[in-house]
Amino acid sequence: MTGTGRHRGMTLVELLSVVGIVSVLLGLLAPSLAGAREAARGVACASNVRQITLANLYYARDHDGRFVAGAPGIATDNLERWHGARDAAGEAFDPARGALTPYLAGSGASETLRACPTFAGTLEELAEAGQGFEAGAGGYGYNNAFVGVDRVRVAGVWQVRTDAVGARSSRVAAPARTIVFADSAFTGRDRLIEYSFLEPRFWPESPGYRPDPSMHFRHGAGEDGRANVGWLDGHVSGEAMTWSWAGWSSRLDAGSLGLGWTGETDDNALFDLD
Repeated sequence: MTGTGRHRGMTLVELLSVVGIVSVLLGLLAPSLAGAREAARGVACASNVRQITLANLYYARDHDGRFVAGAPGIATDNLERWHGARDAAGEAFDPARGALTPYLAGSGASETLRACPTFAGTLEELAEAGQGFEAGAGGYGYNNAFVGVDRVRVAGVWQVRTDAVGARSSRVAAPARTIVFADSAFTGRDRLIEYSFLEPRFWPESPGYRPDPSMHFRHGAGEDGRANVGWLDGHVSGEAMTWSWAGWSSRLDAGSLGLGWTGETDDNALFDLD
């Protein structure tokens, strides 16, 4: 028996049904795909934090046991940060001139290594608006309050002896429980901005007074957000936000933007040298 050689095409109703089914499947898969992409970005970010953390450990090895200074001369010429340098106040910091750059596979790779994939869009928007002066930090903050300066304890208060050098590694009592780098951001006037410091829960020189939070729990959604945290023994972990507050310096609520602190105790135990 021979066929007619004719094939029945899809009717409009059948075609619309297929399109509808595909749309439903895409709708079901979209959250999973988005979650997988963010998980991959989180892994890449954790690798960045580990590389920056190790760079600081190698830096200390080569500089008499002292970690990199976070912002030498910040109260005077203000031309240096741990992540770069500039020729005049008001300019963007050049990451190729950062003290840690030689430990991050050279200037050609350092900018890429430092950029958090989840925060990259914000960094690009700030740079395009001429506001990204700390973009070289890549969305990461340094525990400058204790690790990036040389402090001495006087009558129970941590006083800065000099900001020209970082703390000595030998003074850190518990490296595995001392934060050195983490995902960071800050509340600007009307939006999140990059920020290269990781503020402790209380000002070292003024016990009882809090800075605005700058640890950014951007990996994940809502209350499940995590911040990638580098510790002074070299390990990296994803930490949850345990507390936050609105802060002093912005009309924006820092906590609602994912800014806060990790740790179970309301003190500087995860930041200071004790």
